This record gives sequence, C-alpha cells and structure tokens, in this order.
Amino acid sequence: MNTHTSAGLPARLRRFAAAPVLLGSLLALTSGCVVAVRPVGPPPAVVYAEPAPAEVVVTTAPPPPIVETVAIAPGPGYFWIGGYYHWYGNRWGWVRGHYERPPHPGARWIAPRWNGRVYIRGYWH
Repeated sequence: MNTHTSAGLPARLRRFAAAPVLLGSLLALTSGCVVAVRPVGPPPAVVYAEPAPAEVVVTTAPPPPIVETVAIAPGPGYFWIGGYYHWYGNRWGWVRGHYERPPHPGARWIAPRWNGRVYIRGYWH
C-alpha cells in the first residue's frame, strides 16, 4: 500500500507537519498582539495633569468626623487617606479612610476642606 503524497511525505506525517502551522496561527489570533508603528523622534514627555480643585458653595457644616482605625498598608508605596465628609450635592456623606498609591513620584495628598462657606474636594498635587 502506498501512503506517500505527491510531496513525498506519508499521509500520517503530513497531518503532524500541519500541526505547528495551525498552532502558530491559533496563537497569533488569540494572543491579543498589537502591532503599532513607532513614531520617529524622541518619546513624548509624561505629563501628570492635575484637575483644578472643585469648589462648591455649601452653607451647612459637615457633621463631626468619624474616628477610624488606620489599617496596615497593603504594600510599600501606599499612602493612608483619612476618612472625610464629602458634599454630594444635597447632603454630606462619609468617605471611609483608605490606602492609595500616589499617581506619580513626589505627589502629595491635599485633603478636602470646608471653610464655612466653600467645600473643596481632596486631590493629589
């Protein structure tokens, strides 16, 4: 019995020879690989835009702050942001204290504040 193809390979080996090609095609289609053209010139500078603090006129004082226990940091580089009252448009609501990573090296957390008339939300600076 002649099991050779016109290319000179037995039919049984021909199936195995196609497997790497099929596997490679399948991996290429499912890998999520993105090919992009790299622009010529220096890379763009990284800019950390800081939104201007939102100011809202609020005529009612927030309640006294809630005493919280500072938890253990989840890892190095995390910063504790203490709990605070936030103005939600028609009422004060408590935002629990939590850890965050600063958005860039050297960033400082500016806590929210209320000066008796204007509420300014907290932000990274």
